[in-house]
Amino acid sequence: MKRLLLLLAFAGVVALMAWGFNQAIFVAPTEATMGDVQRIFYYHVPNAMLSFLFFAISFVASILFLAWKNSAPERAQAADAWALASAEVGVVFCSVVLITGPLWARPVWGIWWTWDARLTTTLILWLIYVSYLLLRRFAEGAQMQTLAAVLSIFGALDVPIVYMANRWWRTQHPAPVFGGGPDSGIKDPTMLAAFGWNVLAWAAWGLMLLAFRVHVERRQQRIRHHQTVAALAGK
Repeated sequence: MKRLLLLLAFAGVVALMAWGFNQAIFVAPTEATMGDVQRIFYYHVPNAMLSFLFFAISFVASILFLAWKNSAPERAQAADAWALASAEVGVVFCSVVLITGPLWARPVWGIWWTWDARLTTTLILWLIYVSYLLLRRFAEGAQMQTLAAVLSIFGALDVPIVYMANRWWRTQHPAPVFGGGPDSGIKDPTMLAAFGWNVLAWAAWGLMLLAFRVHVERRQQRIRHHQTVAALAGK
């Protein structure tokens, strides 16, 4: 029964992704100025939004780990699993942003990349969390989780800077689509629907990955704990 539910959930996410693709590529009208290349918008912006969400989850989980590591070790380990898993998913989404951005920029701006505030702070955000994952992968010792939690919290502080960059400074990056002023927003209802469906589809995919990674990490934590106990008993 459990496997059936998992298969149905997976099929639902795949169907939602396919529907979002159909909306973005075949249903939404062609943008008058940029043409078909503007359709990258339906992937670039949702991935940027959701990368913020998953980095925020890692931020909160890291704080909870530090708060609980002495008083409630089991809850602290659960929080650590959430911090690691959400950072991994956030890096995946942020990588999509950094790939789709230049693909969009080249035909529109005439350049692949420019070191403006929005792009540079996004790259810094990605580098911080890649460093976090490298620390988790290669560092050892009792303090590794604590150092990783501090790095995750530090990295998350860049999220509001990325979000506000094209509000605080003049950038090559366009003005915010939402909340950028009286003329911001998506006026065409078909475009707005395509955008909404893709946000929902990518969110479902990301949450599915997050749930899977938390489950795997919790199992690995239990295995490491049993191995440690066995090693101490052997001594």
